[in-house]
Amino acid sequence: MFFETYKSEFIITGFLLLFLLIIRFILTRLITKISRRNGINLARIHLINRYVSVTLLLIGLLIIPFIFGAQPRELALVFSSVFAVIGIGLFAIWSILSNITSGIIMFFSFPYKVGDKIQIHDKDFPLEGIIEDIRAFQLHLRLENGDLVTYPNNLMLQRAVTLVEKDAIDDDSIDDI
Repeated sequence: MFFETYKSEFIITGFLLLFLLIIRFILTRLITKISRRNGINLARIHLINRYVSVTLLLIGLLIIPFIFGAQPRELALVFSSVFAVIGIGLFAIWSILSNITSGIIMFFSFPYKVGDKIQIHDKDFPLEGIIEDIRAFQLHLRLENGDLVTYPNNLMLQRAVTLVEKDAIDDDSIDDI
């Protein structure tokens, strides 16, 4: 009885989900193709593809209630309550969100890649090292003395950075790692 009442809504929801899956497939292929052409690390490609998948899922979850006849006023009340609670929680962890946002920005427009030797011009703690990995929250730098430094992504976008040497990883240092 329930299915018969909402038969057309279930069919429309199925088409919406199929459409979102096709969009996801196209976007992930496009991101992967562009990223490989630019020499971006495979782990970073998977991370951005995961962000795309979650965004499309949220869009689908936003559209489905309208398919089943929910009124914008009803959803506005629910979303305003949810966003108030989430907003308070996110304000408490703004630094983490800042690093994630910076990681996304760095994915698309960061001029340096894994293996490059860079110098970070920080007044209090200047660093020079080879980029080992670029993650969602931080950058991993290997210093000349062998120390591994994790540097927050949001600070990478706020500090001046100099490219000292492109593709500075030699074969001997790869064997040591």
